[in-house]
Amino acid sequence: MSADLSLVHLVAQSSVLVKAILLLLLGASIGSWMVIFKKNRLLKRFDAEADWFEEHFWTGGNPDGIYRAISQQSRHEGAMESLFKAGYEEFNRRREHGRRMPDEVVAAAQRSMRVTRRREIDRLEQGLSFLATVGSTSPYVGLFGTVWGIMSAFIALGDVKQATLAMVAPGIAEALIATAMGLFAAIPAVVAYNFITNRVDRLENRYEAFMEELSGILERILHRDALHRQEG
Repeated sequence: MSADLSLVHLVAQSSVLVKAILLLLLGASIGSWMVIFKKNRLLKRFDAEADWFEEHFWTGGNPDGIYRAISQQSRHEGAMESLFKAGYEEFNRRREHGRRMPDEVVAAAQRSMRVTRRREIDRLEQGLSFLATVGSTSPYVGLFGTVWGIMSAFIALGDVKQATLAMVAPGIAEALIATAMGLFAAIPAVVAYNFITNRVDRLENRYEAFMEELSGILERILHRDALHRQEG
């Protein structure tokens, strides 16, 4: 009589430990896919918000007008808008308090923008450690289940006088399911981690470039103010 080697039967007949490992890996896989979909939506939103703001910033006139427009709007504030507001508000505070050294004022605005940028990047990076953990540990967890299953299968042959491949095949097959499940959980997590990390890095570089461009604009404003004071 041939043994039933269907996936459902093998999982049902596996040991309690192997079942627990399979459930753990299934949970890790589901959790990683939830993180992947959530991060994909978030990154799309951040990209769209950055596109919108850059288009309006470079065609919207002077920074004062752009700041007033952003402050009065009711829509959700994007990351790049937050960068601009943080830097421009600090810039104006330093000017209003009479601190007119250009390097000092611009450096203060840059510090404020760096804090905001780090906060926004942290939002994007939340969950990446979970993907990295799933991707790095799932194969080993699956391998542990495989080793345990194969060991149990061979121990069960201890009381058998004549072992055959048919007798050991179900035990080995159910053990190998754990390895397959480990790879099933790990591969998407690793691919997604690399993909998402790359997109986050591109956004961070984009924010860095905008911060440098805004710093240059603020320096020009300070030099213009200095010229007006000299002429006055």
